[in-house]
Amino acid sequence: MIQVENLTKQFDDFTAVDNLSFTVKPGEVLGFLGPNGAGKSTTMKMITGFIEPSAGNVSIFGQSISEQPLLAQQQMGYLPEGAPAYGEMTVIAFLNFIADVRGLKNEQKQVRLDTVIEQVQLASVLNKTIDTLSKGFARRVGLAQAIIHNPQILILDEPTDGLDPNQKHQVRELIKGLAQDKIVIISTHILEEVSAVCTRALIINQGRLLLDGKPDELEQQSRHHNAICLQLANDETQVEASLQTLQAIDTVEALGDRTYMIFPVEGKMILPEIVRFLDNKNWEAENLHLEKGRLEDVFRHVTKQAPVLEQGK
Repeated sequence: MIQVENLTKQFDDFTAVDNLSFTVKPGEVLGFLGPNGAGKSTTMKMITGFIEPSAGNVSIFGQSISEQPLLAQQQMGYLPEGAPAYGEMTVIAFLNFIADVRGLKNEQKQVRLDTVIEQVQLASVLNKTIDTLSKGFARRVGLAQAIIHNPQILILDEPTDGLDPNQKHQVRELIKGLAQDKIVIISTHILEEVSAVCTRALIINQGRLLLDGKPDELEQQSRHHNAICLQLANDETQVEASLQTLQAIDTVEALGDRTYMIFPVEGKMILPEIVRFLDNKNWEAENLHLEKGRLEDVFRHVTKQAPVLEQGK
């Protein structure tokens, strides 16, 4: 388990992380969200022991990262922002070097190298120098070095940055597979990644915790939760005014092309009522879509407000 207690980091008069506390258990994939400058990367660097906190503590399976950094770091794999590496080295030389640093030897080393190269699909670039790689391949090399020693904890800062859609899908599936018996923390600005991969999400701003919950729980706080996107097959008159007569409807927004977003009162389920309404009106729907909620709504709402701690679920 990772336990973060009252973590604070100050740079002169600037507070990057402000009294942050949370825990992460094995099997959880934690999405770490926040606007640029929110303190995400600084928090990750303190969790991994790369920078010292100004106050507070991080413990890794009961070991303080400040008091026993090497023991704690042995259990971690870390992909920093930008995936830094030795650009003049070939991919295979770099991975061999990391395996040696991690204490892997002989058959165990070769097994892990073969496994990771296949998992991250690096076979085609093993003999290329890292500084000649595309951004996507460089990111994959960074991910490979993070998992080469099969750590119990993965700290990944923007793991799919620079990857094409197919590569993003592959890395997300890899993360989900690895997370079955590990702790994974992912910092990302791609909100769809949280819904696709994470079992839990934290939103921070100005170094403080704003929200903590499962992605679907957070989506339920969105104004789009249980909203209906309706596209009519034909042009009809007074559509918005007609829909607004239903008591369960809060607002109706016209999106163009005979399409309307219908927002319910207090996020209530209005789909059956909308279907009955269309039948009574004899209006044909070309498309009818129920929204589960949008994490983007919640993110934008809470990060625009003054930071207020809401403890997790």
